[in-house]
Order: sequence, then C-alpha cells, then structure tokens
Amino acid sequence: MAGGFPLLINDVRIPSSEALYQACKFPHLPELQKKIIDQSSPLLAKKICKSYERQERGDWYLIRTKVMRWCLRVKAVQNWLKFTPVLLNTGDLSIVEYSEKDDFWGALPWDSELLNGRNVLGRLLMELREEVKKNTQKSDWEIGLPKINDFKIFGREIDPPKDSNGIDNDFSDIW
Repeated sequence: MAGGFPLLINDVRIPSSEALYQACKFPHLPELQKKIIDQSSPLLAKKICKSYERQERGDWYLIRTKVMRWCLRVKAVQNWLKFTPVLLNTGDLSIVEYSEKDDFWGALPWDSELLNGRNVLGRLLMELREEVKKNTQKSDWEIGLPKINDFKIFGREIDPPKDSNGIDNDFSDIW
C-alpha cells in the first residue's frame, strides 16, 4: 500500500492505486468514492471501505483481480520514472505481499520460516515486472480498460487513462 504514486483518472486526481482500487468497489456510490479518494493515505482509503462491504458491487469478487491488474498498470504508466525502477530493482526475486490476515492478496505466516497464501498481489506485480522488462519505454504501453460493466468513477464511465500527457505525475504541488 505504498503512497507517493498519484493517478489521474477522468481528470480526477487520485492519491494512490489503493484508493482507486477501493473506489472501484462502489461505482453506484459516487459520494463514497469521493470520501475514499479524499483520504490522506492508502491505508485510510482501505479502512473507509470496511463499513460499506455490504454495499460493494455484486460482482466484486469476480472482477477484483482484473481491477487490481488495471490499477497497477495505471500506477506504472503514470508514475513511470518513479515506480518502474522500484519494480525492476527486485530483479527476478519473488514478490510476496506479507499479510497477517489476507491469504488472497498476500501470504500469511505459516511458521517461523514459511508463508502460505495465494499472493495474488505479489503475482500481479511480478507479471507487471515482466511486462516492463519486455516493453521498456512508456510509449510502448497502452493502458486500456478491463472488460467490466458499470466501471465508473463519480458517476461517469471510466475513460482509458492517459499517461499524463507524456510526463510522470508529480502532483506534489497540489497534494
């Protein structure tokens, strides 16, 4: 849940990919999306959603991996100079999302030396790392959109993200 990688979707500045991911759970609740996006940290954006779990879109568990893959791609392309070097610096090491609670996105401690879980976030990051290795120029990338119905932010269908007019996002002057 690293911050410092802001995004621009439908001309809306979003402070983190976690905030974008969480907001995508609630396309039918634009006011809640705004509340999520207005949080000062990725962790706070995630925490807001806990009390609204029953109001998540009905197909969330079917589409959540597609949404996360897309959010990570947006993060990479819109923060190319800052994020892709971090990803590439992992070399060929396995990327594991250590978690105390979530064995879907991460891996839980099994014993003092082993972790156990699906580690979907780690796998998506390793997949993205391989794509970055193959397509080393930001201009080689087209983010596109996942095939998801009712994919909205603030009541509007999400448009294919731009790469911020060819420059890395540096919203430090407005955050």
